[in-house]
Amino acid sequence: MRNFFNFLRSKSFLIQIGLALALIIVLVFVMLNWLKSTTNHGEFVEVPDFSKMSVAEMRSTIDQAGLRYEVLDSANYNPGYPRFSILDQNPPAGNKVKHNRKIYFTVNPSGYKKVTVPNIIQVTQRNATSMLRAVGLEVKKVTYIDELGEDMVYRIRYKGKVIKPGVKLPKTSKIELVCGNGKRSGGSSSNSDSQ
Repeated sequence: MRNFFNFLRSKSFLIQIGLALALIIVLVFVMLNWLKSTTNHGEFVEVPDFSKMSVAEMRSTIDQAGLRYEVLDSANYNPGYPRFSILDQNPPAGNKVKHNRKIYFTVNPSGYKKVTVPNIIQVTQRNATSMLRAVGLEVKKVTYIDELGEDMVYRIRYKGKVIKPGVKLPKTSKIELVCGNGKRSGGSSSNSDSQ
């Protein structure tokens, strides 16, 4: 035991401890510098504002900025933005990111997606309007004809033409409902509407 304590106090042991500490310090310094150079520590790129850019403009800008990109599924059509332009980006413009960071984009589709016209024939005007709104269609106008079912939908028109339930129309399309006025068919009425 005494020999062990003598060895711990010996000059050769202290030299070995000093060399080991010096080696550890050098290794830590080398590792930190290597990590700094491989991760571009302290080097950031400011994310440009890609809003309303076309996909081609976005690709050019992202290459110049030294970033990568991924286009996510297109969102619902936004008429306030050009077709096939950038609607949203993540991370947002102005954020500072590392070189070669991936930016995620949502692109404006070419138009409203199409929705199916529900079967609203022989349904009251009020319920028909609710059913149409639920799928994203709007009632532009209601026309009345001589039919006994008051406020009952008898026909659907789109751009002046009669359409059938099940037809696909662009979302937010405006349609016309042709409803009964509660009078017997064939009677005289100034509001009569013929197909």
